[in-house]
Amino acid sequence: MTGRAVSSPADTSQRKAARIAGVLYLVITVAAIVAHFYVPSELIVPGDPAATASNIKASEQLFRLGIASEFVVLLSEIVLSVILYGLFRSVNRTVSLTAAVSRLTMTTIHGMNLLNYFFVLLLLGGAGYSTLFTPDQVHALVSLFLDAHSYGFTIGIAFLTIHVFALGYLIVKSGYVPRVLGVLFIAAGFGYLIDSFATLLLTNYETTPVYLALPIAVAEIAFPLWLLLKGVNVQAQDHGLSLRTPDAEGVGL
Repeated sequence: MTGRAVSSPADTSQRKAARIAGVLYLVITVAAIVAHFYVPSELIVPGDPAATASNIKASEQLFRLGIASEFVVLLSEIVLSVILYGLFRSVNRTVSLTAAVSRLTMTTIHGMNLLNYFFVLLLLGGAGYSTLFTPDQVHALVSLFLDAHSYGFTIGIAFLTIHVFALGYLIVKSGYVPRVLGVLFIAAGFGYLIDSFATLLLTNYETTPVYLALPIAVAEIAFPLWLLLKGVNVQAQDHGLSLRTPDAEGVGL
């Protein structure tokens, strides 16, 4: 008579951590849509600084909602980075740490980048700064800070590229997450790399091509859904660890 395998506390903890990571991915996705797509589409008028400034001033609470949503993203990113490190450090501690540090670096850059939005609020919020400039100068400065925020965001994504490549490698090597998800992340890494450098280096580059955006979108949707629905295959993990040499815990790849 064979009994059912009893999950250890470590196994249960890993499953919970995987599902928390999945939830955080979804929270980040929803908050990022609000911060990076919905709010800008409602307030920013491309090529018209005066209309953009007027919209922000008239809908300050909506603009602040975008800032608050970005804070939700950043706080979630910190926790997610730590959880992913815990989930994959048994595969390769060095690569997992690299993935965590690069994602946290992106988070730090994006946090500092939010100052550009607060500069916009200071210019338009009647704090006395608007009296020092003509209306056209205020509008130009608002446009400058919004553009600076856009470039700051891209710089942060450039650091995320390291995380995406590293996470893809870890997934492929893990044995307890489908390898196809790792391949998707590696493909997404090339998408992030090309898109971020093209934005920074090419003057007329504005829209991410579909062939670059598609693997990014698929990877960022499929992986959290897998974590939510399946968690991690702890038995496969344990089996993989029993066959792995001690070098896997060190710097060896």
